[in-house]
Amino acid sequence: MLATGTAFSEALVEDGVAITEDLMVEYGQDYSTPEEVALYLYAFGELPENYITKSEARRLGWDASAGNLWDVAYGMSIGGDVFGNREGLLPDARGRTWYECDVNYEGGYRGGERLLFSSDGLICYSGDHYRSYTMLYEGWYDEDAAA
Repeated sequence: MLATGTAFSEALVEDGVAITEDLMVEYGQDYSTPEEVALYLYAFGELPENYITKSEARRLGWDASAGNLWDVAYGMSIGGDVFGNREGLLPDARGRTWYECDVNYEGGYRGGERLLFSSDGLICYSGDHYRSYTMLYEGWYDEDAAA
C-alpha cells in the first residue's frame, strides 16, 4: 500500500534521516520503491543517489531500446527528467514543472511504474505508464491560490 500525504506530513526529518510510522530513508542512500523514493523526495527535495537523467545515461552508453542501463551504470535508475504532462492528467498551475523517475526498476528494460513530482511539492505515483496516477503528497500546493 502506498503512503499518503498524511503519513508524509507526519514524517520526522532530522540529521539526514526521514522516518514515518512505516518507513525510514537516509540521505545519500539508494532507494527504488515508490514509497521510499517519495519519502526521500519529500524529506530532502531531490532524488536518491541511484538516479541519473536520460542524458547522463546516454553519455555512459545507455540505449533504451537495448535495455542496457545496468550494463553501463549498474544499480542506477532513470529519473529527474522533465515530464511534459501531455496527457493533461496531472494538476497544472502557473510555474509548475513536473519531473519523472522510474520506480521498482530491477535492470533491463524500463517498466511502467513512475513517480511524478512537481517543482512545488506534489508527488504522484503511476503504476500504468501515465494512464492514471495516485496523489501521494500534496506538498505546499494551494489549489485556491492556483485558481
